[in-house]
Amino acid sequence: MIKYLELNKVNAPYRAEIEDKLKTILDKGWYLLGDELEQFERLFASYCDTKHAIGVASGLDALKLIIKGYMELGLLGEGDEVIIPSFTFIATALAVTDCHLKPVFADIETGSFNIDPKEIRDKITSRTRAVIAVHLYGQTGDMAEIEKVCKQNNLLLIEDAAQAHGATFIGKKVGSIGDAAAFSFYPGKNLGCMGDGGAITTNDDRLAEMVTALRNYGSRVKYEHLYQGINSRLSEIQAAILSVKLKYLDEEIRTRNAIATNYLRGIKNPKVRLPSVHEDRSHTWHIFAIQSYERDRLRTYLDEKGIQTQIHYPAPVHKQPAYASFNSLELPVSENIARSVLSIPLNSMVSEEEQDYIIKAINEF
Repeated sequence: MIKYLELNKVNAPYRAEIEDKLKTILDKGWYLLGDELEQFERLFASYCDTKHAIGVASGLDALKLIIKGYMELGLLGEGDEVIIPSFTFIATALAVTDCHLKPVFADIETGSFNIDPKEIRDKITSRTRAVIAVHLYGQTGDMAEIEKVCKQNNLLLIEDAAQAHGATFIGKKVGSIGDAAAFSFYPGKNLGCMGDGGAITTNDDRLAEMVTALRNYGSRVKYEHLYQGINSRLSEIQAAILSVKLKYLDEEIRTRNAIATNYLRGIKNPKVRLPSVHEDRSHTWHIFAIQSYERDRLRTYLDEKGIQTQIHYPAPVHKQPAYASFNSLELPVSENIARSVLSIPLNSMVSEEEQDYIIKAINEF
């Protein structure tokens, strides 16, 4: 069986360095808000070309803390509308509703799987205050047009960069394009830790200061709580692991691009649609998602051939039971892609022989 992802193999090249880091932390006996976190925050901010990076407990918390930060700063308020794509992981919507804001679900572009700027324009009302642009699967949408719409309408632009560490739009790193960005370091990500973890990047000094307090019970000084914050701190252990792996992220992305290029050149089946690559953006290939209107039969066939696949995502958020009040909404592109999309194995541990086998199997379907 060619597994979709085997994290023990993915992390094996970093094992010795990680073990050294863990020994240092054990010897030091400091596990939260210490030197390892400060070092990673500096490194990640530099990598993303931003002034600030703030480590938090998860990608969902990163999004929530950005929103809570803007609420404390008076730029967002309960009941305000936030435009988001429906074809995304549910965390994008949960961050909005958990903060008592209203999600406005928008459809996506067929080619990039990302939010359609025309949809944003059509859905702006007098209550719209922000847009969350998700860089799905490792590639941005049309950020120039999205930025333009946001500036024309005085809207905050928040990046959900959970799947796109290291991606660029016209040479500009994700995390530095909007007003603020949320990252996830879930273990399966291109830059993944060994547990949950996340980060916020921004060039906004006030927001950075605010979310740094909010992640730590709303406190800057111990037992002095200025805001109603939460406990959402990236641990020293996870920060140390991420500092090690960050050094190799660009190499990981190059490997993924080589595998994706092999798939794009080799897969030739009229029943299968390949993902699009846009010249003005770099793709980090967190997910290689093909499409087929015989998706379920194709998945069963590949499983019988010993190829494990995943579906990202089988239902848009507006069709989820958790958002039942939106179930009658029709977003045809999102719904069609959800019915046809299939993710095939793509990570640094997929060998050339395995790639060729996957290509051959898909072509013979």
